[in-house]
Amino acid sequence: MGNIFGHLFRITTFGESHGGGVGVVIDGCPPRLEISEADVQADLDRRRPGQSKITTPRNETDTCEIISGVFEGKTLGTSITILVRNKDARSQDYDEMNMKFRPSHADATYEAKYGIRNWQGGGRASARETIGRVAAGAIAKKIIKQVANVEIVGYVKRIKNLEGIIDPSTVTLEEVENNIVRCPDEETAKKMIDLINQTQRDKNSIGGVVECVARQVPKGLGQPVFDKLEADLAKGVMSLPASKGFEIGSGFSGTLLTGSEHNDEFYIDRSGGIRTTTNRSGGIQGGISNGENIIIRVAFKPTATIGKEQKTVSKIGQKVTLSAKGRHDPCVLPRAVPMVESMVALVLCDHLLRQQGQCGVI
Repeated sequence: MGNIFGHLFRITTFGESHGGGVGVVIDGCPPRLEISEADVQADLDRRRPGQSKITTPRNETDTCEIISGVFEGKTLGTSITILVRNKDARSQDYDEMNMKFRPSHADATYEAKYGIRNWQGGGRASARETIGRVAAGAIAKKIIKQVANVEIVGYVKRIKNLEGIIDPSTVTLEEVENNIVRCPDEETAKKMIDLINQTQRDKNSIGGVVECVARQVPKGLGQPVFDKLEADLAKGVMSLPASKGFEIGSGFSGTLLTGSEHNDEFYIDRSGGIRTTTNRSGGIQGGISNGENIIIRVAFKPTATIGKEQKTVSKIGQKVTLSAKGRHDPCVLPRAVPMVESMVALVLCDHLLRQQGQCGVI
């Protein structure tokens, strides 16, 4: 199923939305890193359901348990296993989906691929799978912060046609967490919350864009052919549920510029280092980090499961309608922020270890 991600810092996620629990096994974490359940819990709390009036009301604390790989508060260098038990599953809400396929969800494709699926909450296709990613991402963040002082901040850039004005070079986690929609542009955030509330009342859903910046990334990360840094970042964030688009730096808007307009000219800074006067490359050139801020954007579609009546078909080929029950986010964007941050952290941590392994020996 492709449950494994990464090379040297490698994760394997497990569990289903309405099973006993979900979690992750982490291989390749360096030994002697100080880590606690509280370190992991902080990011899980930002991802968990039921955290505000604009998220799914499913009542889960998402309390994590580290059950291997850590001793006396430090990593052992062995596999780390983190488990979060499901507490508030309501499988009966999905009885109708046993036979009916939800439009634009994974129901029909899972059935076509495997001939069987867990229809309770979507099983592995549920965003609940991302708990393991966020838990592992919290550890990856700590490694890259401790080793290279890398800082990762994600935030909601746009919801539907409402776009915030945010400076990636200065935005802080505190500003992001200052409102429930995680848009640090306060004026736009209020409009976003009103729009999400109205969408929820209409039994519908909306999408948008999460932007994420990684600052103080060392130069030289990334493999210059198939494992370009932006290619691995794209794979990481595009593997998230509901993701539909990826941009880095100028992204698609760069196609409107000429080479002379788009190129990032070089200069020598006060310490003698090579820098760029602009950052349309988004911190990566030739697949390798150049020391500037890495800035990416991820587009998320509207949540597929909605309360409005829709036309669909059943497993036996009947034309039917479906008004989905269950508890779902009217907009995935606020909870997607820590997910995007985590995937960025996992990629950067993996490439930091790979760089050290190849180029830090001699």
